[in-house]
Amino acid sequence: MHRVLIFLQSPANWAGLGLAILALVLHTLGLTQWGGLGLAALGYAVGYGVGGLWLGFPQWGGNPWDTLEFQDEGDARTSMGEALGAVRQLVRYNPDNRLPSSLQTQALALTDQLSALLDQWERSKGHLSLEEGFHARHIALSYLPDALKTYLSIPKEFASTKKLSNGMTAQDTFRTTLDELGHKVGQLAEDLASQDAQAFLNHSQFLKVKFKPAEQLGSPTQRP
Repeated sequence: MHRVLIFLQSPANWAGLGLAILALVLHTLGLTQWGGLGLAALGYAVGYGVGGLWLGFPQWGGNPWDTLEFQDEGDARTSMGEALGAVRQLVRYNPDNRLPSSLQTQALALTDQLSALLDQWERSKGHLSLEEGFHARHIALSYLPDALKTYLSIPKEFASTKKLSNGMTAQDTFRTTLDELGHKVGQLAEDLASQDAQAFLNHSQFLKVKFKPAEQLGSPTQRP
């Protein structure tokens, strides 16, 4: 399954598909006298070859988790979304069943929690401080991916049975790490929610004063 995903996501495959689709479009528009599926196949072959030489062929070697490397650059929502998608995909794939079902469920729940925070952050009227914004981005871009790929690099039997210097197994340590990250994400979400709630309260109080009956605002000015 992993090898299939590597192939489908490779630049060479996308280049091949692009030329194949272009060939089909040209044939449909009557701009080619021959071809059809044959021209599409030729287009795919040419695109795959050129795209592979230029952008890279599928990389079959290495571990499935070696690709979990993300940069904090460009649009934060796009970068975080891509990172969370990759983490979610790897957790579901669960190479060699290294993640027990409880850890798998916990890791997926954290990705869902981060996605919800990302949506909340985008629509919120509040804002996170520079420090908290840094934490939000890096939980998705490095803290969670790095913890996952480091854990997956440990042999399965060792991770579940051997105690580390902290007195816990790698499996229990990873579970604690996920708990801590989830707690931090919860704090960030609560911070934004509190700011939005305060903004709502301020607006409600403004309207209450704005439309308060005149007699409750004080005695009317006496005319001479």
